[in-house]
Amino acid sequence: MKPRSPDLAGVLGHGSTDKRMHILRHIADGGSISEAARRAGVSYKAAWQAIETLGNLAGTPMVQKLVGGSGGGGAVITPAGLRVLQAAALLGQARADVLAALAPSAAGRRAAGGGAGGGAGVGFGGGLGVGFGGGASSSPGAGVANCGAPLGTSLAALALRTSMRNQFPCTVAALRATGGLLRVRLQLSGSGELHARITRESAQLLQLAPGLPVLALCKATAVRVAPHIGKAVARNVLVGSTVRASRSVHGGEATLQLAGGVSLVGFVDAGPVLKAGQPAMASIDEAGVVIAISG
Repeated sequence: MKPRSPDLAGVLGHGSTDKRMHILRHIADGGSISEAARRAGVSYKAAWQAIETLGNLAGTPMVQKLVGGSGGGGAVITPAGLRVLQAAALLGQARADVLAALAPSAAGRRAAGGGAGGGAGVGFGGGLGVGFGGGASSSPGAGVANCGAPLGTSLAALALRTSMRNQFPCTVAALRATGGLLRVRLQLSGSGELHARITRESAQLLQLAPGLPVLALCKATAVRVAPHIGKAVARNVLVGSTVRASRSVHGGEATLQLAGGVSLVGFVDAGPVLKAGQPAMASIDEAGVVIAISG
């Protein structure tokens, strides 16, 4: 059977610095999953989970496990796996070139060299030219570079497409083991906090650590909104002000504005209708909060 070509767009959607890519590279270098796990700083189980996930995304195996032999077996990267690593290296370089071109220092140099109405061209290794339109703006990349969030994280968040309507830029504040899982405390903009409950393997593969900028995501259907909600174990309870709400007594969609200006979409139970400006609370199961990082 002819080897299947990998779905590069699917497997490389998270960036070449994805922890799973590091594991794949280590396997290509050493031919051992256990050694790759050690070098990547994750468990053997997490390493296998990473390789299996990459295979699912690519639509074809990345690694073939070898059985027996003088060394007791090992692992070899497949031709599809090698192709993925090659593509990841090219994408990583292209991404670095783009971010360097949009960095404040680069923007300043372009502004100094271009006229008030000229477009500054940025060339990349493959002959691709990216023009920044003219006008009176002193720096073509200033609007992006000075947006207040890390540039790489901001661009990755804009590129993320998901059915989850609630997406919050936040920072990892702390991690604590609980019941065989990890409870991750996330600091929202302003003074709000959110908690997520994830596996240790997921935390290892994401390289979660205090201070790391991440995205927290959850489905609108996982958010319950009401005038008052009591504290409960393993649930986030957030306080905000109603921006929009269904006028039906049978319940419906509602949008709250939390501290710091973060908007949260959820659903109201049947009962009194919420009105714009009315204080309200939202409840989200910690296991329903997904954590994402930029590649």
